[in-house]
Amino acid sequence: AFDKTVAKDNSLAVGFFQRGFVHLQLEMYEEALSDYHMAFSHLRKNPFIDYKQLGLRHILYAWEVLYSTAAAQCRLQQWQEARVTLDKAVVWRPEGRTAILDLALERVQDHLFLEPMQVPLGEFFRPRKKEVEQLDSKDFLGKPKVISSIIPNDEYIGFEPLRPQKQGFYEPSADALR
Repeated sequence: AFDKTVAKDNSLAVGFFQRGFVHLQLEMYEEALSDYHMAFSHLRKNPFIDYKQLGLRHILYAWEVLYSTAAAQCRLQQWQEARVTLDKAVVWRPEGRTAILDLALERVQDHLFLEPMQVPLGEFFRPRKKEVEQLDSKDFLGKPKVISSIIPNDEYIGFEPLRPQKQGFYEPSADALR
């Protein structure tokens, strides 16, 4: 499902973030690391993206993506890269709230794995009702009707007022009247 999602919208940072988490759970560490890098790049240097407007009650923070990137790097035994990534996450974290990152740096120094961040369980994309109603197909033209003419040799296609007027053209033949 996440593959289909990011194929349809390859700028959806939260889609890459969630797929990265799934790849970590499936022990596909290289793919997880790649997804976390994609998620961070699609944040486009923003400290966060609020997905509430799209129907997901979640804010994806850049420091969370970097923290999860470090978690994937730990699984790949890339301890030095994980430390650099966590140092970068400290820069993106709001001031005065770096306790979780300080603990993570200690764990990386001791070569202990980090648990990745994730979108809270039970949070799903729920588009607003107004947006979903617009997805229903609407028939603006109505049902097509085939109208045949009783006028012989009538090959005109178009609207009646635009028909070229010819003398004697509009008189039906005897066969048509029967």
